[in-house]
Amino acid sequence: MKRSRALRAVVVKMSFLGAVLLGGQAATADNLVGSDEGKFLLTAGFNDLEGSGGGGLVPLAFISGYGSSDSWGANAHFTDIQLKDFQLRAYGVTVGALDRVEVSYTRHEFDVTGTPLDGLSVSQDIIGVKVKLLGNAVYGQDSWLPQLAVGAEYHKNEGIDNAAAVGLTGVVSPKQLGATSDHGTDYYIAATKVFLAQSLVVNAVLRATKANEFGLLGFGGDLKNTYSYKPEGTVAYLLTRHLAVGSEIRTRPHNLSVDDETTAYDVFLGWAPTKNLSLVAAYLNIGGVLGPATGVNRHQDGPYISIQAGF
Repeated sequence: MKRSRALRAVVVKMSFLGAVLLGGQAATADNLVGSDEGKFLLTAGFNDLEGSGGGGLVPLAFISGYGSSDSWGANAHFTDIQLKDFQLRAYGVTVGALDRVEVSYTRHEFDVTGTPLDGLSVSQDIIGVKVKLLGNAVYGQDSWLPQLAVGAEYHKNEGIDNAAAVGLTGVVSPKQLGATSDHGTDYYIAATKVFLAQSLVVNAVLRATKANEFGLLGFGGDLKNTYSYKPEGTVAYLLTRHLAVGSEIRTRPHNLSVDDETTAYDVFLGWAPTKNLSLVAAYLNIGGVLGPATGVNRHQDGPYISIQAGF
C-alpha cells in the first residue's frame, strides 16, 4: 500500500513537471490531458530496462511520449524478465516535454529463483533525465547528422532481503558482497538515426558507469571502482509503421570478484498498435550472474516482455 501511494505521488509530480516544462506554450490537444500526440508512431521509442525511452536494454536519443515540440507526453511501463535462475520486474513512469526533456522513475524488484541463493531478493529505485541536444532522427533525412541526446540515471539500491534464509545471515547490502557503494549515477550520450528509405533505425550509445548488474549489486567493487566507458548499440528494421524487429548489445564493466558480469544482448519485436499502447517481446541474455559466489556458471537468458501505455 505504501509503495502504491508513493508511485501515485511520483506520477502526479511528473505530470506537474511536464506542465511546468511547457512554459505555457499553446498546443492543439488531441486528448483530455492536453497532449497533441504530434509525433510519428514508434518515434517515442519504448522504455528500456531503466525507464528511459529506448529499446529493451539501450536508450535512444528519442524523447518519450508523443507530444510534439509544443506539447508533452507520458507513459507508464511494466517489464517482466524470466531468466534461468532469476526474475526481474521493472515498473515506473516517464514524462517527455517539448520533445526536448525527459524524466523518469523506475522500480526494480529482482528475485533469485535458482542456484544456492534461491529466495534472495534485491530492489532499487532509478531516477532518470534525458535532454535532446540537436538533430532530428526522422525529419533530417537530407543530413548525415543523427539526433543526439545526453542522459543521467541515478540508482539507489534498497538492499538485500531474505539473506538469512540462504545462509547469508546479516547480509543486507551489496556493499557486504564487495561493492563500494549502494548508489551511483550512469551518464550516457546517445546518437540515433532513422533511414526512412531503408526502413532502418541505427543507434549508438556511450555510457559512463560503475554499476554492477545494472546497479542490482551496487556500484564499484574490489576489482575496480572507477568509471568505465562502455559502448552500446541498437539496430532495428521497421517491418510496418506499427512493427519493428531488431537487436541490442550492451557492454558492461566487471567490478566484483563475486560476480562474472559480461556483455548483455537481446533480439526483440516491438509492436505499437496505437500511440497509446506498445509492447516489446524479446529474448535476453545477460551472461553469468554471481557464478563465482554460487558455483553456477551458466548464461542467464530468457524471455523479456514489456508493455507501455500513455500518450
